[in-house]
Parts: sequence; structure tokens; C-alpha cells
Amino acid sequence: MHSSFLKEMGITEWTPREGSPVAAAIDQPSATEKIAEAVVSTNNPRAHWWFFGNLPQGDAKILFQNVIRVLGLSSNEWSWKSPSDNLGQIQLPESGIPVVAFAFGGPTVQKITGERDPLPQLRETILVLNTGNDDEIPVVASFDLAHFATKSKDKAMLWQDLLLAKSVLQNS
Repeated sequence: MHSSFLKEMGITEWTPREGSPVAAAIDQPSATEKIAEAVVSTNNPRAHWWFFGNLPQGDAKILFQNVIRVLGLSSNEWSWKSPSDNLGQIQLPESGIPVVAFAFGGPTVQKITGERDPLPQLRETILVLNTGNDDEIPVVASFDLAHFATKSKDKAMLWQDLLLAKSVLQNS
């Protein structure tokens, strides 16, 4: 019944990938270290997502785990990066694999893109990661995870932002 209502509203329903090890990847004792680095694997990833922002805690962490699950990302298809990382030293994944950066929160978006506009004006726009070298990594801006965790009515904006990032990957 819920599916039919969503379909009538034009909202695509997310379905998780079977056997996705999302919770295990985040809840390991060394999760902070692992999230801060790109995950290396022998599997061939389809694309790679870089998530920028403050490390999520509490309900925001659960929301992020659900985002990873509904996107169907395996552990080698995403990594968490701090906005304070030296962007010029971030290693790109294997050549030919498309990358999209997804930034949580206005200060994070401004720091990694060099933009000065407030977050509401930066949303729904494809920005570029400010790495200092010739790599042009597309960036999609969204509100902080803590915002979505406390204001569930705004989660539709998160969904829109994720769909935009997904379309960027599909068109690259």
C-alpha cells in the first residue's frame, strides 16, 4: 500500500542490496580510521562516493548507515572524509571509476568547494571539489546529517540530493 502511494507521488522507492555489510563496516572498533580512508578491496567497484562532513554520531550515524544501505553501496564503493583533510592529497580510486563527492553541511560544502554562498543556494547544483590540481570531482551539497536526524520532514531533501548525486555518476 505504501509503495503505491509513493509511486503516485513520483517517488522512487529504495531497496537495499542483499547482504550489504554496511553496519559491520561502520561499527568496527577502528571505524573512525577506516571511514577516514578510501576502502581498498579486490572487488571491482562500479563507482566511488566520497562523503564529507563531521563524523556522524547517534541518530545521524544510523541515518548514514541507512543511506549507504539504500544506495546499495558495498564497503569498497564509499569512503568518509573530513572537511579538514588536505584535499590536494586525496587519492583518486582506480582510473576510470567515476567519483562523486557528497558534502553534509554548509561549512563543509564551502570548505571543499571554495564557494561562499549559503547552503540553500548551493543545493541542487553540481559543484566542483577544490583539490588544487586538475582533477574535477563533482560535489553535491546537502544539509548536515544531524539536521535530517532531528527534522524528519526535511528527509525528502536528502533523498533529492542523493538522487542528484546518483544521476551525476550515471552520466559520467
